[in-house]
Amino acid sequence: MFELLKTEGRARRGVFTCAHGSVQTPVFMNVGTQGAIKGALSAKDLKDIGCQVELSNTYHLHLRPTDTLIREMGGLHKFMTWDGPILTDSGGFQVFSLASLRRIKEEGVYFASHIDGRRIFMGPEESMQIQSNLGSDICMAFDECIENPAPRDYVRKSTDRTYRWLARCKAENARLNALPGTVNSTQQLWGINQGGTYPDIRVEHMQRIRELDLPGYAIGGLAVGESTQEMYDIIDAVEPFMPQDRPRYLMGVGTPSNIIEAVARGVDFFDCVMPARNARHARLFTWEGAINLKNAKYQLDARPIDPQCDCPVCRRYSRAYLRHLFVAEEMLAMRLSVMHNLYFYNNLMQRIRDALDAGTFYDFRREYSEKLGRRI
Repeated sequence: MFELLKTEGRARRGVFTCAHGSVQTPVFMNVGTQGAIKGALSAKDLKDIGCQVELSNTYHLHLRPTDTLIREMGGLHKFMTWDGPILTDSGGFQVFSLASLRRIKEEGVYFASHIDGRRIFMGPEESMQIQSNLGSDICMAFDECIENPAPRDYVRKSTDRTYRWLARCKAENARLNALPGTVNSTQQLWGINQGGTYPDIRVEHMQRIRELDLPGYAIGGLAVGESTQEMYDIIDAVEPFMPQDRPRYLMGVGTPSNIIEAVARGVDFFDCVMPARNARHARLFTWEGAINLKNAKYQLDARPIDPQCDCPVCRRYSRAYLRHLFVAEEMLAMRLSVMHNLYFYNNLMQRIRDALDAGTFYDFRREYSEKLGRRI
């Protein structure tokens, strides 16, 4: 399911294979939280801009239209007409960030829906059942996402419980895959490393979940309040204890610079809502840094968003036109900008892979890691 093709330092070049195709890694997964990219991009658009993996959210799809409805429609692939790989996150992060009045018990979490206040319970088995109904290729373990910083004693207890939840997820995923009529009987469960900003707890937790011999592993609970350097330090601490022959996923990260630096530290999979969210507010990425198209200086700018970009938007539209769309509050502004930013991220990953293939990744890192983090 995962073949490590080559390395350059700790950076890795690989290929991941599942029921819905092969994925060249490192890869950025395009986030379609509710089965759609915010910004009006369709499944066909995703193909056109180089998306390899689409990511959807268990919590949101469970609330609406419900996972049982999606199962009746043949699973999430058929429902949204996307024929490539899909990863679904467990819903754990949303339970802890969006839900109100939550109570954490050993059996799971009781919480109120952020939509209508309806009381809901979700535990490891329920998360696996929802994700099985969705039929994703990769389902993520149900875990507690801890705020940073958090008291050490609480983090220790939480990661112990997250380990017990992971063991339950593994048993339930195996049971569901063996049932007749399962939407995707090859669905694989990936575990999530937690431990806040305590390197020793992180390492101990990684060592424990590695023993469960799962198809992939993620580092979760980062980019939620800690500094960028703390995030890099945690990756540095955990990475040596992650299996070399399994894909590594850094959840919810991040900026182009974050991605380049995490690839250098041995990460294979990424996701983040930031490129689409930024695009919807006219903040766009270029190979010289980020720009804000609402600035008046672009009012008569006939250049594309990025002269170095060959996305469908840059091939056709000017900065002046896109700025006009934002000022006029036209929906097209968001669609075109999201299309550009996601293309930029997918193209960034392609250029990272090309550099790894050529053995020049560290030259690429020196040229672009800092540059892509600046604002023009």
